[in-house]
Amino acid sequence: MNTNTMHDEIRELNLAYLMLAQQMLRADRAAAIYRLGIGEEVAEVLEGLSSAQVLRMANSNMLLCQFRFNDTMLVDLLSSHGRERGAAHLHAAILAAGRPVAHLA
Repeated sequence: MNTNTMHDEIRELNLAYLMLAQQMLRADRAAAIYRLGIGEEVAEVLEGLSSAQVLRMANSNMLLCQFRFNDTMLVDLLSSHGRERGAAHLHAAILAAGRPVAHLA
């Protein structure tokens, strides 16, 4: 994958993420904050972005979203394919909810 292609893919992912985040925040703010793993301050900023600002942010060469699972237990629970998949996903949600939310730097 060349640099231009990678930048295009990052831009598309950023745009999709920002648009989804805004849609989620407008539909159910509390659930969106939990699902996105963000704080109130970040939610306010994302929700208030204009279309032009979303496009400028999406054009960044770095990913704006991040994976919330940074330990093997959470990854294992989320990728569970066994009989108790529902319980594993519930346990993963509880673990993720206990993690601190992101704040603006």
